[in-house]
Amino acid sequence: MRAERSGAIGCQKPWERTGSVGFLSSSLDISERWAFMKGWVALLILVVMSVDGHGEEAWSEFDGVSQVEIRGSAGDYGLYRNGKAYYPLGAGAVPGSLVSLKAYGANSLRTWHIDEAMLDEAALLGLTVSVCLDVGRERQGFDYSDAEAVAEQLARLEADVLRVKDHPALLTWIIGNELNLEASNPLVWDAVNAIAEMIHRVDPNHPVTTALAGLSARDVALLQTRAPALDFISTQVYGGIMGLGEAIIRLDIKKPIMVTEWGTVGHWEVTSTNWGAPIELSSADKARHYLQGYQRAIASHRGQVIGSYAFLWGQKQERTPTWYGTLMPDGAPTAAADALAKIWTGRWPENQAPEVRLLKVNDRLPSTNLQLEPGSLAQAFVEAADPEGSALAYRWLLRPESQSKAIGGDAELLPEALPYSMITGDSEGVMIRVPSEIGPYRLFVEVSDSAGFVGHANFPFYVAEPLN
Repeated sequence: MRAERSGAIGCQKPWERTGSVGFLSSSLDISERWAFMKGWVALLILVVMSVDGHGEEAWSEFDGVSQVEIRGSAGDYGLYRNGKAYYPLGAGAVPGSLVSLKAYGANSLRTWHIDEAMLDEAALLGLTVSVCLDVGRERQGFDYSDAEAVAEQLARLEADVLRVKDHPALLTWIIGNELNLEASNPLVWDAVNAIAEMIHRVDPNHPVTTALAGLSARDVALLQTRAPALDFISTQVYGGIMGLGEAIIRLDIKKPIMVTEWGTVGHWEVTSTNWGAPIELSSADKARHYLQGYQRAIASHRGQVIGSYAFLWGQKQERTPTWYGTLMPDGAPTAAADALAKIWTGRWPENQAPEVRLLKVNDRLPSTNLQLEPGSLAQAFVEAADPEGSALAYRWLLRPESQSKAIGGDAELLPEALPYSMITGDSEGVMIRVPSEIGPYRLFVEVSDSAGFVGHANFPFYVAEPLN
């Protein structure tokens, strides 16, 4: 999930300056690392203040172990950090992206495993972290009926918790990610409860949850009966975010809820072509989904929902290289990042990414199951505009369709781009030479403004011989 970077610091764009403290030795304990890092604080505060003006407050609140608790009752819950009301607004983030995350207005991030370098950098930037413990998944072969394996996992996780429990950036613990996905053994929730009890014993300062895929009646009932030690429930929803509020009421959930992943419509939730290629929203349509989903499911249920983390502040390959990321591989912001800035700060960024309104091939839309003859020519056209009226630059790429069937965010390989010589032109309209090999492909377009911010869209098509 790490974004690629290159070039000297003097040539980097603002979002590429990470201020990473990952060089600190993990052999140092937290107090030793924290004392060492204070020598770097003044410089990093200047970086943060240059983008959001809150560097001094950020630093003053990250000196020492934090005490986090949940107060209130159903419908009126709130998270409190060091005695002050605290509402985490942030995202799951990739290494190297935290400075831009802070610049866009987030106050927190979540991880999918313990990353001490990210914790250190987050503390320096005034960001809290909900730390996910890497817990075995049934769908990946972990057997929760194996008492010895479960005990070994508990011992390993206790060592992990002890290692970072006093980190000043730590906000909450997440026990595993989507352990309910393709799982049938209810003993997983007994193990989760044992982990939660262990954390309460060794670290009473930070609340504990587990992150569910979706929010089903079965899973909620299992957590209530088998994992009562959890302080709150976390759910991860995409297209389904629009029904989250109704689900909370229907399931009569009494505990606080955090939305630990949310964002665009999932690739399993959209219309697909006849050959099974999911049809991706444009970056502009994704931004609208972020805004609508947040307002309908999160902002309107504050008091029950005690915080949220969008997915993903960064870039990754999951069916396509642009489906879930709010940033491009070099860290350039997209319209979804702009939408998150609006959510987190109440203001749009001074410069916004271009809006991609329409992408056609041979005057057809992506939903029309376009088939093209091998070696033929096809005309592609994108309609885009820049909110600030900047001149636009266009980059077109052609890739074979991903054949991955991975679920739950498991690693996927990015299909290599075909030779650029197959595309003629570099503007809003280009001619592509259709590949000679029969099969599914996808055409991508990236539209950049003068600041390097990016709008994008793509078009799946199939290469086939004509029917006689």
